[in-house]
Amino acid sequence: MNPNTVNLRDLKKMRLERHWSQDQLAEMSGLSIRTIQRIENGENAGLESLKSLAAVFEINIADSDKKEEMEQIRKEEAYVQNVKGFYKLFAIAILSLVAPFFIAVNDSSNWNVFLWILLSWGVLIGIYSLNVFDFFGEEWKRKMISNKFKKK
Repeated sequence: MNPNTVNLRDLKKMRLERHWSQDQLAEMSGLSIRTIQRIENGENAGLESLKSLAAVFEINIADSDKKEEMEQIRKEEAYVQNVKGFYKLFAIAILSLVAPFFIAVNDSSNWNVFLWILLSWGVLIGIYSLNVFDFFGEEWKRKMISNKFKKK
């Protein structure tokens, strides 16, 4: 990335570093104060607004990389859905163990059935967790390589 290129999120920081008010920036750029406020709050800016701001700050202003932001949001939403799925599966497992537990308590010959059901749920939840939560992802890989090949 060009060192003279600045993300729109830095607009407020750049303005404050120069000790400019929003009024002053609006006057220098020819934009309305409301437009400056919207851009500083992360809303989209038009090409002409970007050009005006670039001229005032004497830099290139790059719009934030929307593709990366959308990818990050998608990953976060997928993670939240996975956690919700885990909790749902866990709740179903607990609820499905209630009846076999009470049957086993009343009739000791049914403990084997309860323990098999418990073991099955444990395996299912374990497999789900390994597939959904990235226990052996990039972070783990980096740590393993670092530990194995670190210089002493």
